Amino acid sequence: MPIRRFQTSDLPALHAANQASVPGVSTETESTLAKWIGLSSCWVATGEDGTPLGFITLIEPGTLDYDSANLRWFETYCAQTRKSLIYVDRIAFAPKARGQGLGEQLYRRVFEHFSDRDEIGCEVNILPPNPGSHRFHQKLGFRQVGEQEFEEGSKSVAYYVRALR
Repeated sequence: MPIRRFQTSDLPALHAANQASVPGVSTETESTLAKWIGLSSCWVATGEDGTPLGFITLIEPGTLDYDSANLRWFETYCAQTRKSLIYVDRIAFAPKARGQGLGEQLYRRVFEHFSDRDEIGCEVNILPPNPGSHRFHQKLGFRQVGEQEFEEGSKSVAYYVRALR
């Protein structure tokens, strides 16, 4: 599948993919998703006809306009480990595109693009449970380096990193 950088015309399809992926990703309006994409590096997997099927967004630590406890956690991690990192804010796919290996293809493209970094980091829900995402990230070589609970008994995440060089 072709993978390319985000184009403004992709937004409606990416918003639909995002919303179809909740609670694995946070719910967004089209305008808030556009804001987050504007702060990030966004890669889009498309069908042969160019139709967006899914996307991944990556944010630089230190992006203060992105008010995210997860990004702040990775900023602390970077300060403690002295490693350079790019943070995966979200990855989402249209339901019809799932199970086709697009997630791995997107990640492989990102691994190449950010090969000047030490690591790539992401978080995966523990609560609500997302066991498929844990398995997926572990299969790609990510290892868990921390956890954080946001709402006792209902919202917690595991933090993962993968070496890029």
